[in-house]
Amino acid sequence: MPDLLLELFSEEIPARMQRRAAEDLRKLVTDALVERGFLYEGAKAFATPRRLALHVAGLPARGQDVREERKGPRVGAPEGAVQGFLKSAGLASLDEAKVVSDPKKGEFYVAVIERPGRETIEVLAEIIPAIVKSFPWPKSMRWGAASREPGSLRWVRPLHSIVASFGPETETPELVPFAIDGVEVGFTTRGHRFLAPQAIEVRRFADYLPALERAFVVLDADRRKDIILHDARDLAFARGLDLVEDEGLLEEVAGLVEWPVTLMGAFDERFLAIPPEVIRATIRANQKCFVLRGAPGPDGRERLANAFILVSNLVASDGGAAIVAGNERVVRARLSDAAFFWETDRKTRLEDRLPKLGNIVFHEKLGTQAERVERIAALARALAPVVGADPDLAERAARLAKADLVTEMVGEFPELQGLMGRYYAAEQGEDPAVAAAIEDHYKPLGPSDRVPSEPVSVAVALADKLDTLVGFWAIDEKPTGSKDPYALRRAALGVIRLVLASEARLSLRAQIAAASAGHGRDAGTFADDLLAFFADRLKVYLRDQGARHDLIDAVFALPGQDDLLMVVRRVEALGRFLDTEDGKNLLAGSRRAANILRIEEKKDGRAYDAAPDQGLLRLPEEAALAEALRTAGAEAGKAVAVEDFEGAMRALSTLRAPVDAFFDKVTVNADEPALRANRLALLNALRAATREVADFSRIGGEGR
Repeated sequence: MPDLLLELFSEEIPARMQRRAAEDLRKLVTDALVERGFLYEGAKAFATPRRLALHVAGLPARGQDVREERKGPRVGAPEGAVQGFLKSAGLASLDEAKVVSDPKKGEFYVAVIERPGRETIEVLAEIIPAIVKSFPWPKSMRWGAASREPGSLRWVRPLHSIVASFGPETETPELVPFAIDGVEVGFTTRGHRFLAPQAIEVRRFADYLPALERAFVVLDADRRKDIILHDARDLAFARGLDLVEDEGLLEEVAGLVEWPVTLMGAFDERFLAIPPEVIRATIRANQKCFVLRGAPGPDGRERLANAFILVSNLVASDGGAAIVAGNERVVRARLSDAAFFWETDRKTRLEDRLPKLGNIVFHEKLGTQAERVERIAALARALAPVVGADPDLAERAARLAKADLVTEMVGEFPELQGLMGRYYAAEQGEDPAVAAAIEDHYKPLGPSDRVPSEPVSVAVALADKLDTLVGFWAIDEKPTGSKDPYALRRAALGVIRLVLASEARLSLRAQIAAASAGHGRDAGTFADDLLAFFADRLKVYLRDQGARHDLIDAVFALPGQDDLLMVVRRVEALGRFLDTEDGKNLLAGSRRAANILRIEEKKDGRAYDAAPDQGLLRLPEEAALAEALRTAGAEAGKAVAVEDFEGAMRALSTLRAPVDAFFDKVTVNADEPALRANRLALLNALRAATREVADFSRIGGEGR
């Protein structure tokens, strides 16, 4: 079957856009083909710095013929209806329609529309230009004289040529006939800008790949990554070093070269006195190079080597000596700057930098970073006993946590905030717990990030995130839909992970109130909404851990559930209980009771929340259930009071048999009103007993 080869050749495409652009091209073209009824066997897109390419294999040469019967109006219908039918069906008169008889609806017109399948190459000539003209680049540009024309092509960089061929492997493929803003489709592309700049003729994908390879272009980005990674490892190994691997940098560098050549450079060993994270950030950010790890130091800790790996886009005649020397000069200059920042920053103590935080606005409605530091310090001190931290150390760490924002190093490398604060705190002799907390108070930054475990770090990290959440809730700047510009979902998830990892007994409502007081606001207007936000985040977190979201709903439905650790323990105990036969049967019985109560209470306009009258328990099954409820409810309540949720579940499990017997032998809606009301009160007692641990009405059966 025929294949499509499409290449869009341009000036350099930014590395960060390439992979997404290749995927967009594949999806847009294949979706458009499928929408028109053209199925295919496979499709793969590629990107290099100067081209997007697409290969679609196994397309039909032409589309299928279409035969459609379109039902029209009844025979004798008004002229307007008839004319509308003729126009929509493309008929000149009713003579071209047929009359069909229906025993129920009578006779009506039917148009038989037959359309021959279109040639695939014609469809491609329509699809591709439309996709190119509306391609979803994050940023695009116009160029040349045509840029002054309305509707002229916008592309990420000037588009130079287009290859679009279609045909079977056994025949000479045809050009897909189209042009875009004066760029005509052809069979000609180009190889590497410097190593093979001459034109190359390609006609099908099987020829395209080897032709590019001969012209020093590796088309597949993943293959370029493999080449870079393996060559870098080999170079490092030859020197007795290890490559510090960096997936993000590897992806970026693979998007900067079409023919990767790895080389090794070096820098002065004196620069190793700079923190290794600074060396890595300097070399990574400025030169897109990889750092190397040497032998452990005298203290047993790993140390960086005074060498780096660079990736060139050239096969140089001198073996890359000039390229390496140029990179070494730049790296030396950058590391000299970093060394200057390091030495300069160490001359000023962190607490002496705090006044400058008054010049940094955190948010126009939430004040400066200096004001925020005061709030976090007070909150961290209050949280310290809850998480087992020293209050003085927690307050000290919170006061210094943001000081590195005004250092030279963090000004140059914002991604090092917190980390540099830890280094400077250690340099000036702060308690190790304070230094660690300065770095860790931003953590966890994401679902895979490390969760601090040292109590002082936990106190400051919780204070920082709670202040952020409460502040933005107080000014009504909450996440909406997919938009979360202040990363509040991440902050809430961070609070959850910190609390669970440290097993902290924390009343969220009380902490929200305390944080609100720091903002000079009353939490009463938004506390419930913020607690609901935490509940939603907890559902997401626990669902990722395999828990059922309906069990979380069932626990949160109880009043006063703002202790995240206890909520999770209830959910875990409830999940284990419902996995047993007793749990499943009790759930079914309690849901049946809740449904009956809901219906009857709505019908009667009253609640049956009075205690059952012992004198109206006529049947032994009623009496047995009442006694079981009295005993199990009391035992479950005592167990919950001491946070023994497993014990509460065991108490409830004794209700299974009497509940089953009650529904088997007792008619709830008895003819006698007093008897009926008493039995409904008994069902309410069952509902109340199960609510000692959860609201069973929120649990969705056995589904997950």
